[in-house]
Amino acid sequence: MKRNLFKLLVLTLIILMVSQVDMVAAPKDGLQAGAAKILITPRTPIPMSGYGGRKDPFKGVHDDIFARAVVVSDGVNKAAIISAEVIGFSHSFWEDCTNLISKETGIPREYILLSAVHNHGGPVLNVYNEGESPAVLAYIKETKSKLVEVTATAVKNLAPTTIGAGKGECKMNINRRANDGKGGISLGMNPYGPCDHEVGVIRINDASGKLISVMVNWPCHGVVLGPRNYLITGDWPGAAATYLEKTLGEDVITPLIIGASGDINPLYGPHIDFEVTNSYAFGKDAIGEDLGKEAIRVANNIRTNGKGKISAIQRVIYLPPKEWDGKTRQPESMKNDSLKVRLSAIKIGNIVLTGVSGEVFNEISVKMRAQSPYTNTFMVTHCNGSSGYLVTDDSYAIGGYEPRSTRAKSGAEKGIIENLLDMISEL
Repeated sequence: MKRNLFKLLVLTLIILMVSQVDMVAAPKDGLQAGAAKILITPRTPIPMSGYGGRKDPFKGVHDDIFARAVVVSDGVNKAAIISAEVIGFSHSFWEDCTNLISKETGIPREYILLSAVHNHGGPVLNVYNEGESPAVLAYIKETKSKLVEVTATAVKNLAPTTIGAGKGECKMNINRRANDGKGGISLGMNPYGPCDHEVGVIRINDASGKLISVMVNWPCHGVVLGPRNYLITGDWPGAAATYLEKTLGEDVITPLIIGASGDINPLYGPHIDFEVTNSYAFGKDAIGEDLGKEAIRVANNIRTNGKGKISAIQRVIYLPPKEWDGKTRQPESMKNDSLKVRLSAIKIGNIVLTGVSGEVFNEISVKMRAQSPYTNTFMVTHCNGSSGYLVTDDSYAIGGYEPRSTRAKSGAEKGIIENLLDMISEL
């Protein structure tokens, strides 16, 4: 009798152990997803990024800034899409941070898209060599830690999922390369210039059909607030994410992943600050609501699927440096050096996310997407590093701020498009 009881106990323990293994192991025949969000507002006043003349530390916080992560697994490979409401990430930041993320989560670096919304109302991360005071260095270290944490939390939240994608349109952006009235081009509003209005939406449900995440891809500079603003804000990307989460539910994670907007500004801005009457600072909320409503409309019509494989590829290309005319200041680090650009591509089922480490003109993205064999192909910029402006070939002859600022000579357009299409073909 005792022997039979012992055998029964052992058998029960074995069954329990096997059940536990099955519970934590990702299914081999279906997708899983997890998402998370973390506060990244600096606790100590440090300078703000985005406008060169703004040197003093921020004076307060108008609205908090966040980082969001979505991790997707097919049972073999995991991919992470991370978005932060900051100006950008340098190549060295990317190296350090993705190493830490990979060590913590096991996600290979080529399966990570670390992107910024290019928010000009956030703190410095020394992307543009603004200086490394002890307070700035401390914030950089803290931000890396939080990006690791939010990604690890998304991994812990992995659960069976269905995923789908769709497209819409939001016309709250405009080409910013405007006629200056003197035969040249200046930053302004150009309703006649090319402007990509496409809204890409990726919907992620749990097994019951409940929303886990809505990712939104749209091209526009985060510059509703101008250089006189000294209050931390998420600008329109933060407003859009907030609108989505308040409308869909606070447990729904809504990363904004910025499209190619090197030559695109919001309809509102850049304006003065929150403290000046009629400065149109409300524009960030107007854009956030308009974009959010369109994203929800698209998401409501997306059909999701729980099957699919995940693959990824990264490639670093080196673009020939521009010959400097002596009239503009050449970055010391670029003298006699090629421009490093990191390209990325992640395929989830039949959805393709491409990444470029720079401020890409919108026409480059439109041309690339039109040639992709996948209908739902999107471009994420300010992604996996910072290479500055990447402009179209014809813009060099026309002139203007971006062609003057770019560190690459004519030909970058072809190099980006051809390499990304080649990478997509390998996925």
